[in-house]
Amino acid sequence: MEIGLYLKKLRECRPLVQNITNFVVMNTTANALLAIGASPVMAHAVDELEDMINIADALVINIGTLDERWVDSMLRAVKIAKEYEKPVVLDPVGAGATRYRTSTALKILESGEIYILRGNYSEMKALIGEKSRTRGVDSAESGKDAKDIAMRASDIFNTVAAVTGKRDYVSDGNKIYGVDNGTPLLSRVTGTGCMVTSIMGAFSAIAPPLEATVSSLVIFGIAAEMAENEAPYPGSFHVKLYDWLYRIDGVLVEKKKRVMKIEP
Repeated sequence: MEIGLYLKKLRECRPLVQNITNFVVMNTTANALLAIGASPVMAHAVDELEDMINIADALVINIGTLDERWVDSMLRAVKIAKEYEKPVVLDPVGAGATRYRTSTALKILESGEIYILRGNYSEMKALIGEKSRTRGVDSAESGKDAKDIAMRASDIFNTVAAVTGKRDYVSDGNKIYGVDNGTPLLSRVTGTGCMVTSIMGAFSAIAPPLEATVSSLVIFGIAAEMAENEAPYPGSFHVKLYDWLYRIDGVLVEKKKRVMKIEP
């Protein structure tokens, strides 16, 4: 998988990524997209959805902070994106923590064509109908069956599914990849999962969904590793993460990538 070439293409195309995301991470994800070489827009008003999605190259839906109006915007946005044939990435933040979050994520999955679905182990387990344990919006568990959860989610929802954790698993229902890049320090900064989901939106504008997902996880994971080498504490690590999303290139990706194709 030519991940470095996808990174080069992204920076040449500078895709515009429309985000309907949560209050906690709007600034964080916008800066991550700018650092990697994409362009962010954060807009959720129903009245401007069609105009905005028309000019955007991809749509990212993140359910981190929900209310009735935002859910309406998310559902309409997915339908509009389908009409304009724009890729949609869904981050089901906190699915399994409350019935409202789980049902909202499922409604979004049913309302249009989702290009990529990315969540942690507990979130993805909840979406496929299994009991899961969460702490707020964080996973309270990890499992040896994460690979199987990714494959089942991909099959059930007809999408590329990524289950992120100590090892990330990505499946399109037929192929499955494991990504080992990253650092535990990512769990000490809020919004890092949301950041990588938005980056998936950028890559989905220039690459097929499986390649877009794997590329995002590898590049984000390597940037995190490099950031930790320079700043092993959460505050300074956060800043260095942006720096390395900006600095990373194809040579570093090929040197540092830890991705493997796994037998189903």
